[in-house]
Amino acid sequence: MKQIVLGTAGHIDHGKTSLIKAMTGINTDRLKEEQARGITIELGFASLILSGGQLVGIVDVPGHEKFVKTMVAGASGIDVVLMIIAADEGIMPQTREHLEICSLLGVQYGIIVLTKIDLVEEDWKELVQEDIRDFVKNTFLEKALIAPVSSATGQGIPELIQTLDLICNQIPDRSPSSIFRLPVDRVFTMKGFGTVITGTLISGQVRVGDMVMLYPSRISSKVRGLQVHNNSVEQAQSGMRTAVNFQGLDKATVNRGDLLSSPNAMFPSYMVDVSFSYLKSNKKSLKNRTRIRFHTGTSEILGNLILLDREDVQPGETVVAQIRLDSPVAVVKDDRYVIRSYSPVRTIGGGTVLNPVPPKHKRFKTEIVDGLLHFSDMTPEEMVTHRVREYGHSGVSFSQLRIMTSIPDKKLETCIQNLLSRKQLLIADRESRIYLHIDHFEGLMEDMIGYIGQYHQINPLKPGMSKEELKSKLPGEISARLFQLLIQELGRSNKITQDENIVRLTTHVISLGVDQSGIRSKILAVYLESGLTPPYFKDFCKNENLDATKAKDVLMLLIDEGFIVRIKDDLFFHSTPIAKIRKELVSFLTMHGEITTPQFKELTGISRKYLIPLIEYFDSKNVTIRIGDIRKLRNG
Repeated sequence: MKQIVLGTAGHIDHGKTSLIKAMTGINTDRLKEEQARGITIELGFASLILSGGQLVGIVDVPGHEKFVKTMVAGASGIDVVLMIIAADEGIMPQTREHLEICSLLGVQYGIIVLTKIDLVEEDWKELVQEDIRDFVKNTFLEKALIAPVSSATGQGIPELIQTLDLICNQIPDRSPSSIFRLPVDRVFTMKGFGTVITGTLISGQVRVGDMVMLYPSRISSKVRGLQVHNNSVEQAQSGMRTAVNFQGLDKATVNRGDLLSSPNAMFPSYMVDVSFSYLKSNKKSLKNRTRIRFHTGTSEILGNLILLDREDVQPGETVVAQIRLDSPVAVVKDDRYVIRSYSPVRTIGGGTVLNPVPPKHKRFKTEIVDGLLHFSDMTPEEMVTHRVREYGHSGVSFSQLRIMTSIPDKKLETCIQNLLSRKQLLIADRESRIYLHIDHFEGLMEDMIGYIGQYHQINPLKPGMSKEELKSKLPGEISARLFQLLIQELGRSNKITQDENIVRLTTHVISLGVDQSGIRSKILAVYLESGLTPPYFKDFCKNENLDATKAKDVLMLLIDEGFIVRIKDDLFFHSTPIAKIRKELVSFLTMHGEITTPQFKELTGISRKYLIPLIEYFDSKNVTIRIGDIRKLRNG
């Protein structure tokens, strides 16, 4: 059986709490202060079983203007509203504001309950009903039944419950969602049980034993127990008024406004893209960057309203905007929200979330505004493509796409597979299920080819560019896995060649200029002739009157080609004498088993200036191994 949540709305002292007590026998004013003052301050909860067996959860909200934010918290997640108007007072300020709030939150079903009819004459009751009909024109309550009742005498209560039963049968099932979400509207501690939170489970389901996470704090805990309308259950699902008991969770870490969901299912954000409707009842335009109070679920967060395509919005207009918040909020596409002014505090508008985790937009960007305006008209595959393209090089994970599109998991999986097969998307990270648009992937490959080409122009004698340097040229959000994927694809398409940590364009060929060829000949001649007593390279450049930078480039090329060997720092040898002395050293060690430094000096005939670097070089190349004051063949 589907789950129904009923909410009350209306001005203070119009009899909301008394009506719920007359319907259910439950006094929802549980606080001593509420009972003493005779007004509702906090949310109250009750339940009612209808004649057809339908269980209805009831949220009773305060009517005083000081507690409108509490009313908004209670109204979030309701399916049907009882708009309560007292016959002796008629329509009052909070009647209007509560109706606006219910409209902004997307409530579509309701009954107008005319209370306290025992206090007025029949003629007056008829006049009030005429006023009500004018009041609800062009709202979701325009065709709603007006139910006259008296909570004091019980008149009209059975008929009201019967009408509620009929309406509940008309309410469709909630849209399916795989994401478990429960906005916290109350938190307390029970002796022997620990921390308990309550709320309306707005999507998904939760079971005893599940691991859950609080947002935005991202604190994890385990569900110890569940109750629905004071009955212990093993599982709760969308639409149920639910109490959740936690294992090892401190009450101080939970607040009204927090969201309970599955671990890592939500992505708290300081920015939200929205469709914003500015109420007709407002008296003046609303300017860009206006300070506002953002209400969604059970939370209230301060922020600024950024108008993306204009400087102000007029009463009655609907626009796209970005809300930038002082603290993060965890929402999903199509979530409803209400905006209240910063000061004086009153409801000014609201609407639906278009993107719960957007990048920061620049204003007056046509492609951004058009994307937001037409997003809801896109097919599921178009939605996925649009979102992945929007996030550029960073890519989008499957978990993010769930909350960005509100597409059920199975359908989302199918969309992604279709886009992958058509090569419009690719998997940038299989483990984290991050997807990248093919346009951005191909753009990155073009950038990489450009960077390598520039490197070849600046360093024509170097074999290529290090991978580390190449990655540093790319946007910072490029992951190591995506970078490797780009390298592999460029290699597969034969556009680059890699040799260990060096990459080069496949077309790159090292060619020396006339002056460089001369330098090459000089280096080879001098270092071959000097044998095991070569000059330090800086002295060589000075003696030959060579440009040190150009000469060093040629030297590095000769090292890569194997003609020159670096021994240490500025000391280089020609490979021919190095190969000769290595052969003699191995022969000596094979015959004698070991060699001392004086014996190596005698073998080479060179001074200590060259002797020590040279023997240490052979150590480093695993030809010899030092043991105390002697050396042996490493593999001897």
